[in-house]
Amino acid sequence: MNLASYLDLYEVLESDNSTRNERRTFGLSHPELKEDPVEQLSAWANREKLKLKRPLLSETLSSYLYWVTLILSFLTFVLGVVSGIGLLSYNGHEPVNVIYFIAMVVFVPLVTMSLALLSMFRASRSQSMLIHLSPAFWMERIVALLPNKVKDQLKGRFSELKINPLILNWLVIKRSQILALAFSFGLLLALLAMVATRDIAFAWSTTLSVTPEAFHHLLETLSFAWRDFFPWAVPSVELVEQSQYYRLGEKLGDTMISHAALLGEWWKFLLFATLFYAVILRFVMYIISTIGLKKAIERSFMTLEGSKKLLSDMNEVNISTHASTIENNFSSKTVAYTQVIDRFDQSYDMALGWAIDPDKLKLINERMQVIAPNCYEAGGANSLEEDSEVISKCHGEILFYVKAWEPPTMDFMDFLESLLEKADKVIVAPIGTEQQAYVSKERDVNVWARKLFTLNNEKVWLKISSAQALKGEAENA
Repeated sequence: MNLASYLDLYEVLESDNSTRNERRTFGLSHPELKEDPVEQLSAWANREKLKLKRPLLSETLSSYLYWVTLILSFLTFVLGVVSGIGLLSYNGHEPVNVIYFIAMVVFVPLVTMSLALLSMFRASRSQSMLIHLSPAFWMERIVALLPNKVKDQLKGRFSELKINPLILNWLVIKRSQILALAFSFGLLLALLAMVATRDIAFAWSTTLSVTPEAFHHLLETLSFAWRDFFPWAVPSVELVEQSQYYRLGEKLGDTMISHAALLGEWWKFLLFATLFYAVILRFVMYIISTIGLKKAIERSFMTLEGSKKLLSDMNEVNISTHASTIENNFSSKTVAYTQVIDRFDQSYDMALGWAIDPDKLKLINERMQVIAPNCYEAGGANSLEEDSEVISKCHGEILFYVKAWEPPTMDFMDFLESLLEKADKVIVAPIGTEQQAYVSKERDVNVWARKLFTLNNEKVWLKISSAQALKGEAENA
């Protein structure tokens, strides 16, 4: 899940005018999604967004956020390069104090990552201070700098948009990690460039009373992640002792000058410290923030207005209460076809629909309380080759739905005759319209009965209503 999926669902729900039957048909067509409501909602949005006007809200906003993030990332990368060059600047008279660079690549990342972790735990609070750093907050200030035409277009698209604060908070956290990563790469590039192009003398100096032994112990502790694999990237006690620098006198001591070659070895520690603390750990934080944003979006799917109603319509059985009124409204003569059934069996080997798509067949099966493992469409827009392929898959007892109000055609009769060569039994079930709860009228069923009578095949049975069956029995008596 990503922000685009959330915005697609938001926009679809805002303009959705689908019927309950359409939603239920979708649910029956994708049974594998029933156990994952978020995926089910996303799949529905992916289908319905094709009906929306372009460009989509998700396309506009995602593109806008992408370019803003890209520009800010470039600026922070440049800032990282400039900061690194400044920290490693060497004038040839005084050595570069490694404490400044260590603070920038170790302690600053640790502090900011700790704050990020704290922000993650508090991200679910809608009144969090992070809301003031949300994309919407600084987006408005950037929009103010754009030309009026672009500004009006953006305001028109986003003026009514209400994104869950949980998502906004996680967006801020994720983008802050992206910017921090860009800054870290800038520092890393500056370190590599300065070490490769200049002969830098490193030293350490502090006003605090820190002995070389204590400072070496601190460096060993900071090197815990790589000291066992790359021991040469950890400053030795000798290096720490020889590189301690005192500013009194404003010149290097004779001892430091005699060990000038040794002072340059600090870059190895600085490189690994930058890679581990500023890059690797920050990348881990980026991964965590990405997962957190995805989880926040999934949680927010269920809070969108209309999402729970949509899930209910897709997953709850669609029960109609209009059948009895239509079934008892008979005025014409009784069906003259003897091979009839008035109620369906619980299951059939297959279900076919004449010019009825498989998704709709699944909904009809549910209405009729029928189980059929396979549903296929025949006739309609199908070619002769496609109908032949459908027939080749048929076997056993087949339930064949037809539109009751459309009289049987020669194409249908030819298909039925070919089908009978494969099937053991075919139940032709004329159904009414969706508005009629799929209940057919007697006069329509009689048209189908007369046509099937001419076929005179013992494998063909006709489904009639219970009320019509009772009426036929009474007249026969």
